Amino acid sequence: MSNIMILDCTLRDGGRIIDCKYKDSDISNVCRDLTYSGIDIIEMGFLRDDKIVNYNGNSTFFTDVNQINKYIPDNNKTLYVAFIDYDMYDFSKLRICEGNKVKGIRVGFTKKQFKSDKEGIVKALKSVKEKGYKLFIQGVNSLGYTDKELLDVIEMVNDVMPYSFGIVDTYGGMYLDDITHIYGMVEHNLNSNICIDIHSHNNFQSSFAFAQEIIRICDSKRNIILDSTLNGMGKCAGNLNTELIVDYLNRKKASNYDLDRILDTIDSYLSPIKEKYNWGYSIPAFMAGIYKSHPNNIIYLTQKYRLNSKDIKYIISAIDDEKRQRYDYDNIQRIYNDYFSTVINDDISILNLRNKLVDKKILVLAPGKSIIDYEKDIKKLLTEDVIVVSVNFIPDNISCDYHFYANAIHWDKISNNIEHKKCILSSNIKGNIENVIRVNYASLICEDSKLSDNSTMMLLNLLEKCGVKKIMIAGFDGLKPNEDNYVNSDFINSEHGMQFEESNRIIRKMFENYLERTSKNLEVVLVTPSIYYEF
Repeated sequence: MSNIMILDCTLRDGGRIIDCKYKDSDISNVCRDLTYSGIDIIEMGFLRDDKIVNYNGNSTFFTDVNQINKYIPDNNKTLYVAFIDYDMYDFSKLRICEGNKVKGIRVGFTKKQFKSDKEGIVKALKSVKEKGYKLFIQGVNSLGYTDKELLDVIEMVNDVMPYSFGIVDTYGGMYLDDITHIYGMVEHNLNSNICIDIHSHNNFQSSFAFAQEIIRICDSKRNIILDSTLNGMGKCAGNLNTELIVDYLNRKKASNYDLDRILDTIDSYLSPIKEKYNWGYSIPAFMAGIYKSHPNNIIYLTQKYRLNSKDIKYIISAIDDEKRQRYDYDNIQRIYNDYFSTVINDDISILNLRNKLVDKKILVLAPGKSIIDYEKDIKKLLTEDVIVVSVNFIPDNISCDYHFYANAIHWDKISNNIEHKKCILSSNIKGNIENVIRVNYASLICEDSKLSDNSTMMLLNLLEKCGVKKIMIAGFDGLKPNEDNYVNSDFINSEHGMQFEESNRIIRKMFENYLERTSKNLEVVLVTPSIYYEF
């Protein structure tokens, strides 16, 4: 079925999950293997302005098409392209096509940019054609346009006459009726000489179904481009799998792509990346699709805060539609703090706790795995005048006087199976909270920190307010990549190595500040090893 073409964007869209940091050798080898597998179009990466990107190799963020040539084998059949985000490149710097192996340029723009700077966009698009490239127009988030707005875009596209126009499911929010409706509008109104490009994301596990449906309903006279990546590689849910659509076209449409070579390429170059980075269907990916949100927003909330779905729904819903489609961590932090800083009057709670804890020795049990390894040493500390407080979990072999909870997910798991009068809950937790000791969330967080609501640090702040004499801390271990860091599987290691390092650095700084601030009034001792403090 010669009117169906595959555009593999592993090196560009797939690469976003690793910030496009491919080794030079891998870029060359992946490009070579895709070429000799018969893939019709290969997207080599982004073109960015040199004021944004400092290109030194080992990356598919390029600043000049000449930088791409060395990765591309001599080949007369495959079309090689690069992608430009409209506001991230000076189109006057684009070299003429002649003499370059890159023969196509894909240009993406948002609805906001189209409305505010249509003239500038048209000028940039036409300049790409004038320099001899095949022009691919990719309007970001097709689902975000009304029918009338989409017709306005199509009218502009017909005027420019590019090689291709894309239907783009940027946030993975389309259902089958959405893709068929938009395709029908584009097919009916777009000049028949312009290819239709389908770029989907797999948040609802529908990318492969979309591709099959488009193949089924398309006019055989219209050229269709299906975007895909090896192993579906991509941010959050990822993309249509190249190997799936290749196998489908080989079996059902008599195509002749080399599937074995594609699978070998995945084994050689994608599997090592997959061991370190996760993509594919997940609840965060699903939620990003539901709320038409940039996946980074959902990832940030699930990894940093471990929130319940209802809380994520509230926070994402509080972000206006336009900002939701980008990621602004400071804005999310502000909304998060507003949502969870429900102010309560905890004077009586603090007074009652102070009466019981003042001038006492406190053993804090954080959920680090060291409390298992050092159980005997910890038990030696248990005397009549030591009060034991756990953080977000119930220890198996050590009896606690109190359980401190500042995380809703961990509380929900045990709230029906624990003696509430022994539980201290911060006010961000909602739900089954009768007969517990309630303390004000906003007064316990470290407001100037990215990890402001670390539960152990919140407890330490509470104990300081209660005038305790001495705090002994166990299980405040810190995070190590590729290890089980916690006492049980309720605490999930979801971060990558760099995220562990950053998290450890931030909490270490918070803990150091705490020790410095309380040094005159409070003795703090770590009784198990910790990344946050050197003995």
